[in-house]
Amino acid sequence: MSLVAATATRSTCCRRNVGCVILNARGHVLATGYNGVASGQPHCNDVNPDWCTKIEQAGGWQPTVDGATIKKHPNSCAGALSLSGTNLDGCQAIHAEQNALLQCRDVYDIDTIYVSASPCMTCIKLLMNTSCRRVVFLEKYSHPEALELWEMSGRLWELFSGRLTMNLTRGG
Repeated sequence: MSLVAATATRSTCCRRNVGCVILNARGHVLATGYNGVASGQPHCNDVNPDWCTKIEQAGGWQPTVDGATIKKHPNSCAGALSLSGTNLDGCQAIHAEQNALLQCRDVYDIDTIYVSASPCMTCIKLLMNTSCRRVVFLEKYSHPEALELWEMSGRLWELFSGRLTMNLTRGG
């Protein structure tokens, strides 16, 4: 899970940092992924130093819906200020699980995915078309129907109960 946390730090999304690691049945890493915009697009979490200076001079930056996030991050997408689990189409980020699947040579070698947030419904549907039998995550995401669909297929859904040795947050 420490590798998941390290991978999540590569996220290019303002809203959430998510990492995913795909393993085969022997526990070997097949692929990693993090959430972020499509290749070649400006990163949502790129910081505009001029705006940051102006915001700091005005009393500091607070990540609220008052527009400070957009001023600090001029490339942030329409979904950047939406509540977690909502406005997914307004967010330009490709999910960590999706990016990891794109990196995976053979999706029929997948046994387990480790991810920092439990997968959404779209990612679960993609994972169901692989040989993945187990999802292990650090925190629950707000799509309970994804869990229902996954468990109906007879696969394992586990909240990570071990000890994480790396901090998931990063300064913005």
